[in-house]
Amino acid sequence: MSRLIAIGVLASLFFSSTFVLNRGMSLAGGHWAWTSSLRFGYMLIFLALILLLTQGKKALEQVLEVFRQYLMFWILAGSIGFGVFYAAITFSATYSAGWVIATTWQVTILATPIILAIFGRAVPTKGVLLTLLIFTGIVLVNIEQAKLVSLQNVILSALPVLIAAFAYPIGNQLVWEARLGEIKRIPHIQHPILENGFARVLLLTLGSIPFWVILLFMTNPPPPTSGQLLSTALVALLSGVVATTLFLYARHLSKQPYEIAAVDATQSMEVVFSLAGEILFLQAAFPGILGITGIALTVIGLIAYIVIQSK
Repeated sequence: MSRLIAIGVLASLFFSSTFVLNRGMSLAGGHWAWTSSLRFGYMLIFLALILLLTQGKKALEQVLEVFRQYLMFWILAGSIGFGVFYAAITFSATYSAGWVIATTWQVTILATPIILAIFGRAVPTKGVLLTLLIFTGIVLVNIEQAKLVSLQNVILSALPVLIAAFAYPIGNQLVWEARLGEIKRIPHIQHPILENGFARVLLLTLGSIPFWVILLFMTNPPPPTSGQLLSTALVALLSGVVATTLFLYARHLSKQPYEIAAVDATQSMEVVFSLAGEILFLQAAFPGILGITGIALTVIGLIAYIVIQSK
């Protein structure tokens, strides 16, 4: 369990770059649709190169083979787990600070047991009350945010993050179930290429491409700036490739539902890393008493949750 938690925390460090860089691009005037879609365009290139250099041409051919064979599954999983998730996150950055979004994002800890139940998995009941502590922290952070901006801005930043908090674990759980093959409505994918974390992320990225094409067509944003092109490349590398692969690797090592819940819970550390990043790189103001209390409750709830789950 300690190894799974360590990998999850490391992933959260790289994930936090998403919130800091997305907020920076928003403040610079970059459109959220480009911020989200460009990231996955870069990820497609990075992941293909990584597989080619580490596993050879055959690995790429196997990825394409699995993608074509289960096309609709990967489009569904990629559109939900990557498309809906990240489009909602980048949209929120237009209306709120990155550390506020990172804190609100922790509602995914509450979403995980619900997702497990939907898929017919046993739901871990240990530490359920602690999720209320985490949720209280999220509420306090958003109350402080409401004092600084309009209620409309709070809603426009918080609601999409809540949607994202459910979309991401749904996409990941679809892949987990497909590999396990115990749900008839989900195809049983037994190809050995799925043992490779980079291959799994690449398959989800390929599946999300139709979503990004439709999003850009519907929003018709102005051309991205050079700064946005560079920042999205950094997000793609640090968060999209490194963090996502680490996180999915930890989830892949999880054999029991309570281990999956514990890995998902480590994402709460993104709050601390995002706040530190915004203060260091974006000269963000230090949060007030409500914000600090909310962060403290979230982190304390996380630590206690992990301890109880590991027992």
